[in-house]
Amino acid sequence: MTAHGIQSTKMNRKDDMNKLKDLLVITIAGLAFILMTNTAKANSMTPKEFFDKLAKLPVKVENHISMEITKTKEYQAENWKKIKADLLNLKAKFIKQ
Repeated sequence: MTAHGIQSTKMNRKDDMNKLKDLLVITIAGLAFILMTNTAKANSMTPKEFFDKLAKLPVKVENHISMEITKTKEYQAENWKKIKADLLNLKAKFIKQ
């Protein structure tokens, strides 16, 4: 590789790094802008709306937990039936009566 080729490669790397730095700065600025605008929207809630949502929170959590418990019980029941059938099939293969 010639001296000119090495210098050209170094310049390309510098250009690439500068482009990367510019992209990083633009990305951070964009994220900061998005976060600031979302914060402004979140603060536009009235105190009454805030306390209404806060009052509904325990009910929502309770409903979510009870739904998850129900789904878990159904999943476990279905899997238990499958495992029981698999175990009986395995037992039948090895234990001939």
